[in-house]
Amino acid sequence: MGMGVSLLLVAAGAILVWAVNATVSGIEIHTIGWILLAVGAIGALLSLIFWSSWGGFGGPADGRGRRTVVREDY
Repeated sequence: MGMGVSLLLVAAGAILVWAVNATVSGIEIHTIGWILLAVGAIGALLSLIFWSSWGGFGGPADGRGRRTVVREDY
């Protein structure tokens, strides 16, 4: 789960908890909102923790934090 999905879950959960004032038989909307908030917050936290181990769009780094460039003279 990425940061975008986590923020989307947090936003949806916040809307369900604080903005929706409806009742549905068999479903507790506020509980679902709190669950979405918690899952989104945990996902965002894990995404921040593992952000440094991700190599980005160029692929993972080689452990030393730099890439090797080989140039050949013709």
